[in-house]
Amino acid sequence: MPHGEILHICLLDKFIPPFIEFINNNFEYERHTFHLSGDIYKYPVTKGANIILFTGTGRLFKLLHAMYRAKRIILHGLFDPKIFELLALQPWLLKKCYWVMWGGDLYHYEFRERNKHEDRHERIRAFVIKRIGHLVTYIKGDYELAQKWYGATGVYHECLMYPSNLYKEAPTRSESDPYLNVLVGNSADPSNNHLKVFDSLKPLMHEGVRIYCPLSYGDSDYAAEIASKGKHLFGEQFIALLDFLPIEKYLELLGKIDIAIFAHERQQGMGNTITLLGNGKKVFIRNDITPWQLFTSLGVCIFDANKIEISREKFSSFTNNTKVISEYFSTANLVKQYNNLFQ
Repeated sequence: MPHGEILHICLLDKFIPPFIEFINNNFEYERHTFHLSGDIYKYPVTKGANIILFTGTGRLFKLLHAMYRAKRIILHGLFDPKIFELLALQPWLLKKCYWVMWGGDLYHYEFRERNKHEDRHERIRAFVIKRIGHLVTYIKGDYELAQKWYGATGVYHECLMYPSNLYKEAPTRSESDPYLNVLVGNSADPSNNHLKVFDSLKPLMHEGVRIYCPLSYGDSDYAAEIASKGKHLFGEQFIALLDFLPIEKYLELLGKIDIAIFAHERQQGMGNTITLLGNGKKVFIRNDITPWQLFTSLGVCIFDANKIEISREKFSSFTNNTKVISEYFSTANLVKQYNNLFQ
């Protein structure tokens, strides 16, 4: 079994394979071991000496052995009940644990189902989060919520976390495109509040506006419902994106967007938001969520999703948005942040 002094425990998702590649390309890969769980076929990872797929009998025993040997334990998300139960039984390991906060794992506090099973898991999670040694995020408001909700006492580490959160230059919008292109939401998740946004847009719609709605990622039943509702309300002006787009094609889509509306009630869809802001797009988010604090503290011009307007008006501050976003959400900054974290 490979042994690196830095142990990454990862639930496979779309941004984990690029993260592993980023670490192996920018740091001494011998120092890192990745213990992965999840769907390796959906999220394929290039095999390497420092990668272990956790399956089958003895998984937790092997993981516990690796935890004791590691100098640092990086928890990519805190979702797996088996992991936080294991840590609750070995609380002395928590001082060397770094929780990379995904968002859904933090906001589980507010949005979880209320039943005996979930309540039990939440009590164990609370025990772990309160004692965990380090919390990793670039959204300080999320760290402060962990303090407020769970009494977290760990050290805050500012870090962009994943390459998916970095600024990406999108293709330039075609001047021949006659439409005002509006993006609503980023996934087929009810947290996007699509129907509320549709209600806000209906009186503002006019000829020459097109609504694009990404629905390929998330709940397929909900996607079908939103696609049907959007078509009913807006007809040919509504385009539901039900099929997964490769990153190049998705960047092409973002490049032609003029206005994006994300009505999430919590921190979510940050990769999309960052790319759109960095490419000079007008972006609406709620003003009562932690990303609003982040962007305004950086001096980024962003708009309140409770006051939606659609127009072709240009803002000079968008040039500043591109400068701020491209500098802060950069590969160089991410490398620097992980260098500090891995020292």
